[in-house]
Amino acid sequence: MKELQVVGVRLELPTSQPIVLLREVDGDRYLPIWVGTAEATAIAFEQQGVEPPRPMTHDLLRDVLNALSVELTSVEVTELSDGVFYADLVLSNGVRVSARPSDAIALALRTGSTVYGAEEVLEEAGIVVPDEQEDEVEKFREFLDNISPDDFAGGSEQPG
Repeated sequence: MKELQVVGVRLELPTSQPIVLLREVDGDRYLPIWVGTAEATAIAFEQQGVEPPRPMTHDLLRDVLNALSVELTSVEVTELSDGVFYADLVLSNGVRVSARPSDAIALALRTGSTVYGAEEVLEEAGIVVPDEQEDEVEKFREFLDNISPDDFAGGSEQPG
């Protein structure tokens, strides 16, 4: 497993389909995962420090884990099959729970848990960004700093 950093979310044009972008911590690969609108909003809210007036589903799950004295130790993006990504929540009591990567990432951000990706997934879907394209990545990061969760309204749901 390779450690991944959550770069952020963006809208793929022209379809306006949200994507969460992960980056290999000790490498040069990026992993784009298409996600649903609600999950993109949950990830963007957490990255921007937005606190909704009522807890979102991912906040509720974090609170349930805390109430049960169980920690989310990590999230693992384990598989890519027929264009669908799969992930596991790895809990402190030794239990693994299958989850959509988008939900798992939203929960990991709320708990400060590490996200990992299987080498096989990174080999199949990872994208290497050459050094000369790092300026584009920096522009993308600036875009992420300025995007609003409201920008994700109206997208279609796909497995994430």
